Amino acid sequence: MLQTLTYAALGTAFLFLMTTLGAATVFFLGRESGERTQRVLLGFAAGVMTAASVWSLLLPALAQTAEDGRLPPLLPAAAGMLGGAAFLLGLDALCARREGTHGSTLLLAAITLHNIPEGMAVGLAFALAADGEGLAAAFALAFGIGVQNFPEGAAVALPLVQAGRTRKRAFLAGALSGAVEPLFGLAVVPAAGVRTLMPWLLSFAAGAMLCVTAGELLPRAGGRGGTCGFLVGFLLMMALDVALG
Repeated sequence: MLQTLTYAALGTAFLFLMTTLGAATVFFLGRESGERTQRVLLGFAAGVMTAASVWSLLLPALAQTAEDGRLPPLLPAAAGMLGGAAFLLGLDALCARREGTHGSTLLLAAITLHNIPEGMAVGLAFALAADGEGLAAAFALAFGIGVQNFPEGAAVALPLVQAGRTRKRAFLAGALSGAVEPLFGLAVVPAAGVRTLMPWLLSFAAGAMLCVTAGELLPRAGGRGGTCGFLVGFLLMMALDVALG
């Protein structure tokens, strides 16, 4: 357990670091170039998250359920995914009612909320690896999500600057949006010790990640730049998972 917690702490700390580095782009990009770059980076983030949801979360959930043999493989995957999406949509609706409809505030809330299942996904991946099922795949997932956290940090900070916030405050908001990942990544590791829960937890994280990808990242990416970013991100994460899984 201690080794699993150590690996999970290192993996989720990397996620937080990449979010912070992404938020730091507010000190180097102007408003116009920042908006163009943001679309490409958001598309890239969406591609990485989509591939990670499939290869690193849903497929292992299906395989574990099939190996266990007590339930139809599709049941935990489908129910967990829908549960994760419903959870995130509910939290997003709650934030919208409390904060109004300010676009940059909602994006900050959405990315902060979806960082929760990302942290959970990394924690679960290392918990799964503790059972001898792929430490390299866990590191690949942490690396892939960490890479897409860079554009997410920028996606939070740059719109805040465009909305009139100071660069320092925008940077702090972007960095703090990733602070939930280490917290939830470590919190979920003990629960993952219950083997039968793993497919449900993995699918839950996948559903939440796919929900924010479809609802927040892809609509904001738009255009050819966002589409190209999506394809590059998807291919990168797919290649990492296949090569290291």
